[in-house]
Amino acid sequence: MSAPVPFLLARRSCNCPESLAIRSPWSGETVCEVSLASPSHAQEAADAADRAAAPLARASTDERRTLLESVSRALKEREDAFAKTICDEAGKPITQARAEVRRASETFHLCAGEAERLGGSVVPIDLSPATAGYRCIVRRVARGPVLAIGPFNFPLNLLAHKVAPALAAGAPVVVKPPPQAPGAGLMLGKLLAELAPAGWPDGFISVLPCSNETAERMVRDPRFRVLSFTGSAAVGWHLRDLAERKHVVLELGGDAAVVVCADADLDDAAVRIARGAMSFAGQVCISVQRVFVESSVRESFTRALVEAVRALPVGDPRDPAVVSGPVVDDRAADRIARTIEASGGRILIGGRREGRLLEPALVDDASRRGALATEEVFGPVAALWGWERFEDALAAVESSRYGLQAGLFTNDLRRVFAAHDALHAGALVVNDVPTLRVDSYPYGGTKDSGLGREGGRAGVEEYTEPRVLIVNPR
Repeated sequence: MSAPVPFLLARRSCNCPESLAIRSPWSGETVCEVSLASPSHAQEAADAADRAAAPLARASTDERRTLLESVSRALKEREDAFAKTICDEAGKPITQARAEVRRASETFHLCAGEAERLGGSVVPIDLSPATAGYRCIVRRVARGPVLAIGPFNFPLNLLAHKVAPALAAGAPVVVKPPPQAPGAGLMLGKLLAELAPAGWPDGFISVLPCSNETAERMVRDPRFRVLSFTGSAAVGWHLRDLAERKHVVLELGGDAAVVVCADADLDDAAVRIARGAMSFAGQVCISVQRVFVESSVRESFTRALVEAVRALPVGDPRDPAVVSGPVVDDRAADRIARTIEASGGRILIGGRREGRLLEPALVDDASRRGALATEEVFGPVAALWGWERFEDALAAVESSRYGLQAGLFTNDLRRVFAAHDALHAGALVVNDVPTLRVDSYPYGGTKDSGLGREGGRAGVEEYTEPRVLIVNPR
């Protein structure tokens, strides 16, 4: 085993005596070791980000745009290296890992465009004789240093959704990459350091694998003006409580539901739902977990869905054909297996386990009070129920404490608009699965699924705040 991979502290590579072994979810073999940042390193990174805030806020639009476009191009050029790292560390099937790198490239490209459009507005305030002739100009300016904490399931693109908009706004970033898969985040940090414009402050980027305790110290540090976290609901809300007087963006979990109506293309819906539920072993916060099918087509649709799940290639994530590989670790495999066993329903297909590899499972009529119906499972399993009245199907979807995304398969526009009005979710996807995400639209959830939005203009605005100038020209 080679020396531990260094972390990035204010654009320079650093090592620490303590390291973390990163193991392949597929083979269990150690992929690499990563040096862990100490509390003193975290303090130094916060100091550097604080010093960088003012000069970075003054960086020109051209500098910010050019850096983001350069990173976008470099990610395309280095797709194989990034994808291999994601596959090896997170167990993500290699085809999906490559797609993640391409999406991260697009995320940087989108944010480069938003840097050009980050302006402001002129607000009329001559609303009485006392302010006749006054001018009010509103600019959007960077809030200040950002602490970004990302998850293992999208270890590159979900960090890109924090780093790229922050830099577009002119805010420095300290990144805590996921402990299961820190490699892509470290590679991204080194890429940014390599491509940064001459004269940019060193503290504009740091990437620090570190303990949860060290991360919580940074969350409490008042110099970070924004906390952006993607991960579980329990951890996210805990960190929000620690982050006093900060702007907080939380992209948390879900138990994404799909409603299938009798007028839909059932074969197409079955194929999309099978992939939406089982890709990357269901380790996606918008992975399909709950399926509500109109009773008149329930039997035929269930047969089609079972066959679609049966056709999914499962196994070694390095195989380009594989759709569902291993889950991230033994603890996750244990939890998912227990959830399937305790579902209270009839297992239609799957559920068998070999180490961290779980055969994709469908469960019919699971208990409405069990974990499969009420909690985020984050594994390759989905449950099916029938419905007679559309209103009842919407009520079942809405009964969740989560509200990230939902899906609806129908050709009835009245049902589309009724669902969009009734469901408290960040997005409703019609004639596709809620696992769909395009990186340009405002993505995020309601209820226990989080706060704020990511993606395109909405993402950049989370890192800025309005600053008002009022001028009396007399």
